[in-house]
Formats: sequence, C-alpha cells, structure tokens
Amino acid sequence: MMFEGLILKKLEKLDPEVREVILELFKRVEFLEERFISKVEFREEFERVWRILSEVSKTQREIAEAHKETEEALKKLAQRVDELAEKQRETEEALKELAERQRETEEELKKLVKEHRKTREMVGALQHTVGYVLEDRAFVGLPELLKKDFGITVEKLRRDFIEISPGNYVEVNIIGKGKNSEGAEIWIIGECKTQLKKKDVDKFLKLIKKIEKFISGEKILLMVTYQAHPLVQKYVTERGIKLYFSYDMPLK
Repeated sequence: MMFEGLILKKLEKLDPEVREVILELFKRVEFLEERFISKVEFREEFERVWRILSEVSKTQREIAEAHKETEEALKKLAQRVDELAEKQRETEEALKELAERQRETEEELKKLVKEHRKTREMVGALQHTVGYVLEDRAFVGLPELLKKDFGITVEKLRRDFIEISPGNYVEVNIIGKGKNSEGAEIWIIGECKTQLKKKDVDKFLKLIKKIEKFISGEKILLMVTYQAHPLVQKYVTERGIKLYFSYDMPLK
C-alpha cells in the first residue's frame, strides 16, 4: 500500500473499528490509483479521504474527552454517594441517640407520675387526717358552744352513716341529739371542712334533703371550718346554718 509511514503510525493510535474503516478507504484510493485515475482525481480523492480521517480522529478525540469527563463525573458522583452514606450513618446514630434519650425521658416521666401519685395519696391522707382532727375538736367543743348559743344539752355527737335506700348509705360528719330547756329533742347535723367554700355549703344542703325524712323533728344545722372567705360566711348565715371556727373550740 502507498499510505504507510507517518499515516499508518497515526492509524495505530485509533480505535480498531475506526482503523478498519480508514484502511478500507485507503484500499479504495489504492484501487483507484491502480485504475489509472488522473493526478487531479487522485488528489481530490485523497483530500476527501483525509478529511474523513480528520473528522474521524476529531470525533474520537471528542469521544475520549467525553469519556474522560464522564469518568470525572462518576468519580464526583461516587464521592457524593460516599458523603451521603456518611451523612446517613451519622443521622442513624443521631436517631438512635434520640430514641435512647426518649426512652430515658419516658422512664423518668413514669417515675414522676408514680411519685406524683404517691404525693397525691399522701396529701389526700393528710387532708383526711386534718379533717378528722377538726371533727374530733368539734365533738369536744360543740356541746359547750351549743349550750351557750342555743341552750341545748347535747347527749352525744358522732360520725355516722344513714341508709337512705337499701344498701345505699351517706356519710354525715357530725350527727347527734340534744334537748332544749323545755326538754324537746333536737337533731344536731353538721359538716366539717378545712377550707369552707360555697360549693361545700350547697353540697351539705343537698345532704340534708336526702336524710331529712330519716331525722324528722327540729334540727340545728352547723358547719365547722379552719377558715372561710367573708362572702362564704355570709352565704352560710343566709341559709340558716350556724358557722363555727376551729379557734372557737379547745384543743384536747
């Protein structure tokens, strides 16, 4: 073949398939030469072949450059994927830590709820204790006060339950009987509250309505407390209830 030397050396650097195409073109040129084409025709054919060769070489360079850019992009993508994987790992670790802290918080809340329940039970027990202390003082101090204020001689005061229907009982803080100067029997019904409020007065009056038919006769209604707002005191008096305070009664 006539196209050896420098051109063939360049052809060796090309992709095998591209090289095969170009060699086929050279064979075509050689064939034309053997057919005694003119120098002008040969030159034109040669230049055409060379242009094709140049375009193929340029295309190959572009492909190589694109391949290089693709490899760079893939490297960056792989690096980004690695970074995202690391971020995900850090996120998973953070979520695990958050879940552990939430579990610890829930445990602490359970403890607090349990402690709060115990505290409420203790406060409730203390309130009952204070209430019973007030009632005990009332049992001791009321007979003398009722004698002074109403001329009544009290037989005995007690806590008790009254059955208002079969199996249905209501508790009465203070209940008992006494007699006036004329010997008439009088019921004494009372309620003790550490801090007296209007709703306690209303509740007491509802209780009286429930038990009224079981304690027929004259009654003295009274309430005993440690403290009450002036408006509550007025509310009690307006409803015909005698109000006593703890300091009215001796400590025994």
